Amino acid sequence: MGFFSDLRDSGRLAQILTAAGLIVLFALLALLAIAGLQVYNVVSPSTSGGALRPEDLLGRPVVMSFAVPNGTAEGWFFPGLRTAPTVLVCHGYQSNREEVLTIVTAFQEHQYNVFVFDFSGHGRSKRFSTLGFQETREVLAAIRALSDRTDIDKTRFGIWGNSLGAYAALSAAAQDRRVRAVAVDSAYERPLDFYNLQISNSSLKSFPLAGMLSRWGFRLFTFSYRKDPTLSEQAAKLGGVPKLYIQANDNRALAESTLQLFLKSPEPREQLIVQKSRYSEMLDEEKRNYENQLVRFFLVNLPVTVVAGR
Repeated sequence: MGFFSDLRDSGRLAQILTAAGLIVLFALLALLAIAGLQVYNVVSPSTSGGALRPEDLLGRPVVMSFAVPNGTAEGWFFPGLRTAPTVLVCHGYQSNREEVLTIVTAFQEHQYNVFVFDFSGHGRSKRFSTLGFQETREVLAAIRALSDRTDIDKTRFGIWGNSLGAYAALSAAAQDRRVRAVAVDSAYERPLDFYNLQISNSSLKSFPLAGMLSRWGFRLFTFSYRKDPTLSEQAAKLGGVPKLYIQANDNRALAESTLQLFLKSPEPREQLIVQKSRYSEMLDEEKRNYENQLVRFFLVNLPVTVVAGR
């Protein structure tokens, strides 16, 4: 009888272990699903935009398509003074080109040529965002495409960017010496840092293991960019290029990372402190002050001059 009792006991134990194993497996699968969903939500942000048509805008913009590593992107070129420099206006994360059109207008009113487009995963773009890696390459591709034009100064560009656009702006400036002035608002050291910030602001912070799996997922998603240097390493190459670092008081993490980038950057450099990190959320007076500061910086460091004989 003891033998049969042992069999029954071992069978019951096996059932308990099997059930426990299934519970652990389902829990792990649930965590993986949550982590995967979080990665998807971050790299495919919900953004509006796409309602405006270029013919409805002031400034006579021209639709301009250009090749990017994963396909084709479309931007709006706002003409200024012929053969004057061009300023690229780079929107932030969860934003789009339509939200920064008043900045475009401020530059165009001072006779700059201006170019604006939607980053991957934003506005009309259907691609996924990499929080800076791919976007840097899109800015560089835009500069190359603009350089084919005959109505601008091909040797002088300026870039303004916010958060995602700030990373791409500074990174692109470090790689293309035709960028003569750059202004960045709420910048961050690495795309993973910005990803971590998104995680910390989500419900995933209540599930530490899911958060860890989510970070691994983002690393895997951006694996091909793993050798890209940090932003401070790239900014160190910008000696002689005027840089404006803008810190926003409403985002402590990005304000601190922007400050650290400012401190690590070579001269010439300037610092500006504002109250809000999202341009679209500023009041009208705040926007005007912000635009005036930007235009002042570029007028001093990227003056609107024309190429003689053209």
